[in-house]
Amino acid sequence: MTTTTDLQELAEQAGRDLEGKHPAEILRWAAETFGSDLVLASSMGDEVLVHLAAEAVPGIDVIFLDTGYHFAETLGTRDYYADFTNISLRTILPLRTVAEQDAEHGEKLHDRDPNLCCALRKVEPLERGLAPYTAWVTGMRREDAPTRTDITVVGWDAKRGKVKLNPLAAWTQADVDAYVEEHHVVLNPLRQVGYASIGCAPCTRAVAPGEDPRAGRWSGTSKIECGLHT
Repeated sequence: MTTTTDLQELAEQAGRDLEGKHPAEILRWAAETFGSDLVLASSMGDEVLVHLAAEAVPGIDVIFLDTGYHFAETLGTRDYYADFTNISLRTILPLRTVAEQDAEHGEKLHDRDPNLCCALRKVEPLERGLAPYTAWVTGMRREDAPTRTDITVVGWDAKRGKVKLNPLAAWTQADVDAYVEEHHVVLNPLRQVGYASIGCAPCTRAVAPGEDPRAGRWSGTSKIECGLHT
């Protein structure tokens, strides 16, 4: 039986061994190591990762957290990847609808207490979505935010007791753009109108040229993470 200590040691060693490898190679390693216990979590603002995973690990499980606040373009992107690429998509819903949350906490909780809103509509659903799996894949990159500069391509998610993979960790925006062009990746249409980092509609805006890509997330507040990765 594989113990938690075994998994942690495996993850930490893999993080060292796979540093510098192409993301597809990291994903194939994960599939060979974890099989059906591997899942990718996507917000459909990480289209390159989903495309890569569909090619490297055909049929990979992908969970999408439908917060009830997504842009229509994001839902359309989800539907495209579910219908036209080789992934097995599961949509995870919060325990309460937006209307039920409004009735309990008041309208526009995202404006008054964005941390609680994210906890209810993102973090808790993710916990349920990840529960059956041993390892999960994210689209985080080191250049995304100051809180992500030290992430490894494979590491240990101590909070959840799972192996966590960030195969794009070392990629720059130039690397992402080159992959998109070479492979004709279908992107969320919001990218065409200045949305560099895409989250829920009430808490996301387009960014100006030269502005930090994540400046449009929770703009005007000190919040920089939704809680999925902290």
